[in-house]
Amino acid sequence: MTNIVTPVSVVRSVPRGADAVGLAVGMSGAVPRQLGLNRSVLNAHGFTGAVGQTLAVPSREGPMFVAVGVGDGATANQLRDAAAAFARAANKRSNLATNLADGTSVDAATAAQAVTEGILLARYHYVGLKTDSSNDTSLDSVSLVVVAKHDSAATKGAAHGVVTARAANLARQLANTPPSHLTAKGIAAKAVELAAESGLAIEVFDKDQLAVLGCGGLLGVNAGSTEPPRMIKLSYVPRNPKAHVALVGKGVMYDSGGISLKPSNPMHALMKMDMSGAAAVLATMTSLKALGCRNQVTAWLMCTDNMPSGSAMKLGDVLTIRNGKTVEIHNTDAEGRLILADGLSLAAETKPDAIIDIATLTGAAMAALGSDFAAVIGSDDALIGRVRASADATDEQVWQLPLAKDRYRKLLDSLVADMKNVGGPYAGATTAAIFLSEFVGDVPWAHLDIAGTMNVDSDTGWKSKGATGFGARLLIDLATNFTPNA
Repeated sequence: MTNIVTPVSVVRSVPRGADAVGLAVGMSGAVPRQLGLNRSVLNAHGFTGAVGQTLAVPSREGPMFVAVGVGDGATANQLRDAAAAFARAANKRSNLATNLADGTSVDAATAAQAVTEGILLARYHYVGLKTDSSNDTSLDSVSLVVVAKHDSAATKGAAHGVVTARAANLARQLANTPPSHLTAKGIAAKAVELAAESGLAIEVFDKDQLAVLGCGGLLGVNAGSTEPPRMIKLSYVPRNPKAHVALVGKGVMYDSGGISLKPSNPMHALMKMDMSGAAAVLATMTSLKALGCRNQVTAWLMCTDNMPSGSAMKLGDVLTIRNGKTVEIHNTDAEGRLILADGLSLAAETKPDAIIDIATLTGAAMAALGSDFAAVIGSDDALIGRVRASADATDEQVWQLPLAKDRYRKLLDSLVADMKNVGGPYAGATTAAIFLSEFVGDVPWAHLDIAGTMNVDSDTGWKSKGATGFGARLLIDLATNFTPNA
């Protein structure tokens, strides 16, 4: 793994070993004298100080200086993007220093967290199986330069940012890994390793144990595969927890579509990322102890691949989900909701204060919202409000779509079972959510459809090309700040 862990320190002045220094420049006001350029010269080079602009100023001796645009009155999200721009401008340098977290209108802790995240997220890239590592410049250290009175708060914020960025980069690493190198058994083994490091209890359920539990959705999707399924249950229980949050992640390690085979197009090649929901949940769980989360959090990762074969699930088959409800299969490529149904049923049985599931679920959400917004749909307005607040805080943006059970539930009616697994060609994100809502009982529930946000084709802001790790930082913020309904 590359750049999962990089030391970040808070200092009073630029360290001697820094080889690139990022200096904040607004659209007005003084220009840092270390740049050796005045505003007219910056303007002549097309640098106005807009958020995310950079201009590198090389020197014969000492570090490279980089002017980094922060606009006027940058928000925390804009600071994160500015820091990401600096990190990429200095992509051939290993030891970075910057004053981006100092002297802003954002409080010192929040600013330091945002700048730390921006740098660490931007410098992540997946090396994977490449044999040529000549373009891989490691990031060895990051120094945040702040004045003395902000030292303590900035140190706390930077430490928080290291944890959240590490989690997001872990989710990216898992989602970027080729399916032949990360199976359901493989992610279970990784979860066991991470649980031991992160103070989590873990249970891993194999095919026979899933049959005993009655997880017909997960077993049905797995029926066509030579790779066995795994359900991974992770538990974080602090002393005297204030609330209990349940997380359920879709972990389809590779999705061929099953008998309803996907076309061979660029999106099919990305189906190794169909486990991005499970990756985000696993990454979230690894951060909770380090951040001192005061809520109990229990997670279910529902992991399998979806393959066509002589034993594969067929159209017209009927599966029985953990909670006893029966589902007639009308599309084997609508498999994510089937495995989530088992996980949601198990989560609901524990009577938590809230359930949040996250999944690369529907092309309909991607068609409606593109690559910048995930869909959020749910049964509880207060919980959806909390999800939206965490989305705003982390710049992992969501847009609420309607559940509308009174209008669309009939589209799932089946002649032979309690429901079908698809509802027709329209309102696909909503009908998928209605399907899921059948398995949460009366527990407040929110569903995140991250199909559009799981991947980007090029570096943009804090997102690096490839898997984005979307949802990890959002869920961390939600889990650590959650309070139950009054």
